[in-house]
Amino acid sequence: MVMMIDTACARAQQIVERARAAGADAADAVFSADASIDVSVRLGKLEDVSRSENAELGLRVFVGRRNASVSTSDFSDASLAALVERAVAMAREAPEDEWAGLAPADRLMHGAPPQLDLDDGGDVAPEALKARALEAEDAARSVAGVTNSEGGSASAGRGVTALATSHGFVGGYAASSHGVSASVLAGTGSGMERDYAYHSARHLKHLDPAADIGRRAGERAVARLNPGRVDSGAMPVVFDPRVGNSLVGHLLGAIAGQAITRRTSFLLDALGTQIFSSGVTIEDDPHRPHGLRSRPFDGEGLPVGPRTLVSAGVLETWLLDSASARQLGLEPTGHAARGGAGAPGVSASNLHMAPGAIPRATLIGDIARGIYVTELIGMGVNGVTGDYSRGASGFLIEDGAITTPVAEFTIAGNLRDMYAALTPASDLEFRYGINVPTLLVEGMTVASG
Repeated sequence: MVMMIDTACARAQQIVERARAAGADAADAVFSADASIDVSVRLGKLEDVSRSENAELGLRVFVGRRNASVSTSDFSDASLAALVERAVAMAREAPEDEWAGLAPADRLMHGAPPQLDLDDGGDVAPEALKARALEAEDAARSVAGVTNSEGGSASAGRGVTALATSHGFVGGYAASSHGVSASVLAGTGSGMERDYAYHSARHLKHLDPAADIGRRAGERAVARLNPGRVDSGAMPVVFDPRVGNSLVGHLLGAIAGQAITRRTSFLLDALGTQIFSSGVTIEDDPHRPHGLRSRPFDGEGLPVGPRTLVSAGVLETWLLDSASARQLGLEPTGHAARGGAGAPGVSASNLHMAPGAIPRATLIGDIARGIYVTELIGMGVNGVTGDYSRGASGFLIEDGAITTPVAEFTIAGNLRDMYAALTPASDLEFRYGINVPTLLVEGMTVASG
């Protein structure tokens, strides 16, 4: 283990105590440490082995309604003393912020944190990672039509996070991670097409076999060969789950407390209203065992738990840290997220859109002509207006069947209209931090590049 949880908690608590002794009225601190190793191969040969070890301590102090944040990776006594002195001096000179402050003391998590099984406790040797990366790349290159490789990789890491506040919270947890990926090319010359596959898991035993990941990458690359062009016009667009989850990501940005308090969200007045069809429900579950985004408490020490963000199409909640909750006259929702430096922001945990009632084959089978999107390019999304325009590639849907590959086109619309016209299929799988089934959005504008 990079560091014991108790040691990490003690380090965060000690810096908070030093800040209080130096004149801070309140303080909180987050400590994180992690180590990871990554092995990459290409064309059957070892290309790189990298190991990283990082540790950071972030301190936020309050003097009245003024606050400042600092961070360091130097844990010597002299450095920490200077850090505390600098933070308190900065806070005394900062402008007042009537909304900033620690989370309400009566809302803090008490007792032992929930056991989420995030750390498998194992160490992975570089040799094992090399073998896994080679297996993934070999499987990808064995697919007929694959002509070159960008490589295969395998990684493993472990880390610990601890949070302490001056009004009574101290907690920490450890987590491990494992990953395998492969990226290959099919075809020759200017007709080459690239695709990839990857999988990540908290526990090694839950990681997909490396050969399966590689084979998936190879088959995807070959399927994209000889792409055609799509006729421009309005048509149904179907999002593969590996790209459809980005639509939920845009929702998170629009319901974040800071976007609401700054009035920079296209969903500004949407709380409690129907934004999706009644067949759409979106759940946030930070307690999922060995989930990729599971956590026992939020970035301010508040307890977390499963929460419905959208119920039968109705937007049920904002994502609020303490500062945005105060400004809106609401209660924090347990979504605060804290990095090493700066004030908390917000983030969701393990998100999923509940599966719909329609099988994927039926969803696609009812489309006379449309697009099946497997890759999105660029970031043409306006969080203030909801306007959406992104480059894409994928496949034509003709008479209810996925047919020829197409590339170099743009899909466009407005997220409010897209959400209202969205239908989920029934094929939900849990593979990412945000999981969705296959998604159909009617009436998008498709333009050939």
